[in-house]
Amino acid sequence: MNILVIDGQGGQIGARLIAALKDQTEGHTVVAVGTNSIATQAMIKAGAARGATGENPAVVLSARADIIAGPLGIIAANALLGEITPKIAMAVSESSAEKVLIPVNRCGIQIAGAAHSSMKDDIRDAARIITALIKR
Repeated sequence: MNILVIDGQGGQIGARLIAALKDQTEGHTVVAVGTNSIATQAMIKAGAARGATGENPAVVLSARADIIAGPLGIIAANALLGEITPKIAMAVSESSAEKVLIPVNRCGIQIAGAAHSSMKDDIRDAARIITALIKR
């Protein structure tokens, strides 16, 4: 399976998710796309097999992914302080990939019914969901 992790800013959410998945994704490809080089490098350092930076890789790889993961803002145009372009948000949203989104309430989107747990718990839960998807 091709697992795409998209993040921006410092890439810490994506890096923490990749680190949490490290032992469960053997035999699967985890690719990181950062909206900037700092985010990309953080995710590569955390264990992504490959990484790329910018809008075009996010768009191209979203079409090829089986699973797309990252903060909730990756489906909202201009989220992450404007780093998620409308093209990235549309590519992620329109992709046939399963999406595993980590609720980050800083992007102006509130999810009703989502438990307000710690970021550590949210990342652990995202890793659990992705692990279940790759074992189907």
